[in-house]
Amino acid sequence: MLHVKDISVVYDAHVVLHNISLSAARGQHVSIMGESGSGKSTLLKAIYGLLRLQSGALFWNDQLLLGPDHNLVPGEDFMKYVAQDLDLMPFISVEENIAKFLSRSHPEESKARAQELIELMGLQEVAQQKAQFLSGGQKQRVALARALAKEPSILLLDEPFGQIDNSKRNLLRRKLFNYLKKREITCLVATHEAADALSYADQVVILRSGKLVAKANPNLLYQNPNDHYVASLFSDVNVLPRKWFDANAPSEKEILLYPHEIQVVDAGAITAEVTQSYYLGTHYLIASVTEGSTLLFNHKNALFKGTEVALSISEKLLKHR
Repeated sequence: MLHVKDISVVYDAHVVLHNISLSAARGQHVSIMGESGSGKSTLLKAIYGLLRLQSGALFWNDQLLLGPDHNLVPGEDFMKYVAQDLDLMPFISVEENIAKFLSRSHPEESKARAQELIELMGLQEVAQQKAQFLSGGQKQRVALARALAKEPSILLLDEPFGQIDNSKRNLLRRKLFNYLKKREITCLVATHEAADALSYADQVVILRSGKLVAKANPNLLYQNPNDHYVASLFSDVNVLPRKWFDANAPSEKEILLYPHEIQVVDAGAITAEVTQSYYLGTHYLIASVTEGSTLLFNHKNALFKGTEVALSISEKLLKHR
C-alpha cells in the first residue's frame, strides 16, 4: 500500500501542497482532480521523488520513500511516472523506445513484451516509425507503453489521454485501466476529465490551491459534492436557493443541482425563460433564466428562445441533498 502522510511542498517560499494525506492499496485506482494550478502534477512529482518535501513522509508498505536529496537518480525502481512532456527518444522507433527498458539478455522475451504493449496501445501501424514523426497522441501512447514495459507496482499518470483523439481515447481508457486492474498495478491519475474518475477510479482526491478538499469514492462525491467547486469538476452545476423548491427552507440555504436533475413539468416549483439550446447528441442542454439567475437543465428536444417552462426536482432528491 502507498501511504502519503501529511506532505507539504514549497516552491520559492510559496507552499504549493499543504499537508496532503492519502492511501492507495495494491491495484487501486486513484483519480486526482482539481482546476489548473491546484497541485495535481506537483503531487505526482512529490510521490515519485522528484521534489523535496518540506514536511511529511511517503511509504510503500513499510519502506520509506526518499526524495531527490537521497537518490542519485530520482524516482523508485518499482514506480513509473508519465509526465505531460513525455520525454521519448526521438531518433529510434516506437518498438525500440519500448524495448529499451527491457532485458537485452533475453531478446526474444523482450520483443514479445514490446509487441504485447504495442497491441495494448494500438500502435501496430507505427511500430517501426521513429518517435520524432509521431503525432502528440501517438507519442502519449508510446510513453504509456514504455512506462509499463517492466510492469511497475505503482503507475503515476499526468493527464494521460490529453493529446489522444476522441475516436481512440475511450477504447484506450478501457484497455489500459482493465489491464492495470488485472495486473494489480496501483495507479494514480492526475486528470481534468470526469470520465477518468467516474468510470474507473476506486477513489477520487480533489485538490484546490494545493489543499485536499475532498476524498471519497466517485459515486459518493458525484451524488453528494461538498460544494460548487467539487461538483463543477464533474459537470455543469446550478447553485440555487433551496426555498425555490422547498418553501420551508431557510432563505440562506442553497442546493447544488446538475442539469439532468431538473425536469420540465406541466406545473412546477419555478418557471424559467429559455435563452439557448445546445445539442449534445443524446439530449439538449437548455440555458434559461429565472429571477435574474442562469439555470441549466437537460431536455430531449430543443426549446425556442423565449419559451417559458415549469421546472421541478424530485422530492427524494431534495430530501437527499
